[in-house]
Order: sequence, then C-alpha cells, then structure tokens
Amino acid sequence: MGDAVYEPDDSVQPAEPVDPTEPSAAAVAPWALPALVEHVQLLLDSFSRLLGRDLVSRTGTPLEQARRLFEAAFVVVSHGTETDPVLNYGNAAAFSLWEMDHAAFVRTPSRLTAEPMHRDERARLLERTRRDGYVDDYAGIRISRSGRRFRIEQAIVWNLADERGVHRGQAATFDRWTPLPAAAPD
Repeated sequence: MGDAVYEPDDSVQPAEPVDPTEPSAAAVAPWALPALVEHVQLLLDSFSRLLGRDLVSRTGTPLEQARRLFEAAFVVVSHGTETDPVLNYGNAAAFSLWEMDHAAFVRTPSRLTAEPMHRDERARLLERTRRDGYVDDYAGIRISRSGRRFRIEQAIVWNLADERGVHRGQAATFDRWTPLPAAAPD
C-alpha cells in the first residue's frame, strides 16, 4: 500500500459505477464504488448463509456495511470464477498485508498470493471449499507483492453464491498471521 494512509471521507458518495482500473477511480474510496458495495452484500450474505452468523454488523445501509467491512481489523479477500481466478475484493487490512493498492489488487490472479511451492496446497483448499461450502480451519503460507512471506492461521474460506445459488467465487477472512523469514535462495 506504500506510504499513503487511507483516510475515510464521509462525503464520498459516487452516483454511478466506476471502473476500478480507471485513474478517476482513485478519487473514490474503494468501499464506496457501487459495484463493490454490491459485492460486499454478496460476501456478507454468503458468509451468513453458510456459517450462520454475520461477518460484520448488518445494521445501516449497504454503503455503511461496505465501509465497515473495508475498515475491519481483520483481512477479507475474494476472487471470481475465472479459470485463473483474479482477486476482486480486498479490504484495507488486505491491501496493507499484500502491500498493494486497490487497482493493483483487483488485477492480481489469486494464485499469486501464494508462493509457487504452496500453490498445490492452495488448490486443494479451494477444491475442499467448493465441495463443502466453507472451511474454517485453514492455515497456509502467503506472499506479499514485495516478496514478504507470512503464515495465515485459522482462516475461514467460503463460497460466494447469489440469491439464485449461482456460484460467484470464493472469499477468505482471517485475523491471525505471522511474518516468516525470507525463503532460502534456490
């Protein structure tokens, strides 16, 4: 995320969808983008449906819930249904941990959040999640944009499905991670 510090701005209320990869999107807080406000509802609804509890308080408007999730002290990420799934949501904690801003984050194939030697383990996790709906005991090693390694612990990974039951991707949340030493050179 660099040296920039995210400062919430209550006055930001976009009136129409904004392409997050367009330079003008930088002026809008990521949580306030209409497409992401809608996506947060999918994240929260799917989590609640599968786990029987709320990830964050569902009080207030969808925009307020989107801001609440974006500013949460825990990490939340999701990816879509592409053959090589691309990240399509991250909150401020995720941006900080993976050392990316919103524009870079939503262009990143989710497999690149794991080191190459850990990608088979990640693929098995995602298949288990697809089969069972969610897992709530995942631990694994991830890598930031700069190569910083960390181990995530007690992560919950869940399927995203809309109100018709159509699969829309997968999401993960966790609040425990441990920095790891740099990988040994080959």
